[in-house]
Amino acid sequence: MKLAVLQFPASNCDQDVIYALRSLQIPAEIVWHKSRDLSGYDAVVLPGGFSYGDYLRSGVIAKFSPIMREVVRVAEQGKLILGICNGFQILTETGLLPGALIRNRGLHFRCEQIYLRVETSASPFTHLLSPGDILSMPIAHGEGCYYADEATLRQLNAEGQVLVRYTDAKGHTTANPNGSCESIAGICNQKRNVFGLMPHPERACDPLLGSTDGIKIFQSMVNWLLHPPR
Repeated sequence: MKLAVLQFPASNCDQDVIYALRSLQIPAEIVWHKSRDLSGYDAVVLPGGFSYGDYLRSGVIAKFSPIMREVVRVAEQGKLILGICNGFQILTETGLLPGALIRNRGLHFRCEQIYLRVETSASPFTHLLSPGDILSMPIAHGEGCYYADEATLRQLNAEGQVLVRYTDAKGHTTANPNGSCESIAGICNQKRNVFGLMPHPERACDPLLGSTDGIKIFQSMVNWLLHPPR
């Protein structure tokens, strides 16, 4: 098993993801954005950062990178795709996930430790977790406010596509650091193989960082790959 971690111009969390995966004994390699082949990898991670300097808007230029045609292709085949922060933004820009990430309410860059509530275990990325579990992870973004129209929000809720929401330490959705609709912090597609979230699990994989809750996301993903449901 081997995971691909994509690298765009101005990615800045790619090495963090590599470190987190390798610390879990998960083979992972950096794949440059001009590559056109992901056939040798079992899953793909789009890391955080400021791809192409966030010119125009976050993620919009990255969607034209050669590697993204391949990401779309393997996602349609069912390969697991995880987009973190800027990676989530890129996934919405390419249409692999619905909705959009817009400027934070208040227009401030938010960099802080937050709490997430797991909404469902019915996904490759949360199946080792239980609904109601509280995770602690950091955020670092200026355009992390998740927005979708009412019809899309109804579908996301009806299909169980909201995987995590922002909460306080007790799981109440009164804490919403960026103004996201319905406190949404991460969603998956209808096929459940593409997951985008704004918080950084790779920055919550070492006790020195104040939390190891991010490990649970990666462990769920890898466990699914090693033991796929029948």
